[in-house]
Parts: sequence; C-alpha cells; structure tokens
Amino acid sequence: MQRRKFTSGIVSAAATWAIVGPEAARAAGLSEGDAALGVRAALERGVVSAVGLLGRSGGFLDNPKVRIPLPGFLNDAAKLLKAIGQQKKVDELVTAMNRAAEAAVPQGKALLVSAVKAMSVEDARQIITGGDNSVTQFFSGKTRGPLGVTFLPIVTKATEKVKLADKYNSVAGKAAGLGLLNKDDANIQQYVTGKTLDGLYLMIGEEERKIRQDPVGTGSAILKKVFGSLK
Repeated sequence: MQRRKFTSGIVSAAATWAIVGPEAARAAGLSEGDAALGVRAALERGVVSAVGLLGRSGGFLDNPKVRIPLPGFLNDAAKLLKAIGQQKKVDELVTAMNRAAEAAVPQGKALLVSAVKAMSVEDARQIITGGDNSVTQFFSGKTRGPLGVTFLPIVTKATEKVKLADKYNSVAGKAAGLGLLNKDDANIQQYVTGKTLDGLYLMIGEEERKIRQDPVGTGSAILKKVFGSLK
C-alpha cells in the first residue's frame, strides 16, 4: 500500500493516472510540477545527508554497510597475515582504504546535486518502477564515470601513505593474471574508488527512503505536499 501511495505522488500526471487511476490522482491534488519538484527535493536531501554521513571520520570505517574490505581471496589471506603477527599492517591498509573513501566523498556533492536538478520526468518514472535499487541505478548511470575521475586521485594520494599499498597492487596484479581476482580489483586505488561509489549510492538510496517515510520531519513544504498528502 505504501508503495502505491508513493508512486502516485512522484511520477507525471499521466503515469499516475495510469497506475492508480484518475480518482486517486485528483484526491492527491498534485500537479506534474509538484511531483517533479517533490522527487528532486527528496533526492537532493538524500544526497546531502549521505555525503554528510560518509564524508567524515568513521563514515566508511565504522559503518558495516559500506566499510570497504580487502577484495576476494586477499581478504582471506589477510586472516593468515594476522595469524603470523602481521595484523597491524593489514589493519593499516584497511583503515587507509576507508579513510580514502571518506576523503573523496565530499568532492562529489556538487556533481550529484547537479544530476538531481537535471532529472527528467522519465528518470523519475524509472526510479519508481525500477525496484529498491532504482535510486542507486539512477545515480550510477548519471555520475559513476565523472565521479570516478574525481575520486581516483584523492584515493590514490591517501593510499600512497601506506607502504603496503604497493605490495597489494603487486600481489593482486599477479592474482588477476591467474584468474584469481577480478581485474577491476587488481589495483587498490581503482578498487577503493569503485567501492566508494557503491557505498555512496547505497546510502543516498537509504536516506531518500527515510525522507519519503517522514516528509513532515524534513520541514520542506514541497515534500510535505507531495508525500505527506499521500500518507
């Protein structure tokens, strides 16, 4: 029921009528303009919230949902390293990876907000009909390429401080050549950049859902009108 109510509030007027019927659309009292403004406002607030949560000390490292581990078999190998007294080095690398992600995220805020402001009615429709990961798919499709370019040098600078990073790239490169590791994970900087984006998109989606569930709590007039009227 909640899904149906949400749908009627943010797609275009025509799509709304097609999904929930003209009576429900009229009862909501929403125009196509209101709907577009509502979904943009929700997503923009989701971006700001997610960036604020992740772009600080512990944003990735202390959050099990987005904490970046060593990839594949190297994560298992890390257990052996810890068993032979190398736990400190492993912990330093994992910490550096997550600190790099935390440093990179704030640099993507402007691009993410721009993607929201440029969102079309069709984009909104796809977000609604695309399932639980539709917000992630929207942002990934619009921003993954340019954000990857922005984040990579930041991540590289942060991981260079840890000497084990070079050893990781050397070992991972050999593992990838043997088919034991995905090629995208063979370079720690690229791996961390990808995981940073994955975590960022995940949290934007979660924050956006919270806003939909409590539009009144946001203090936004348009969010109250669009989503509050459908409660």
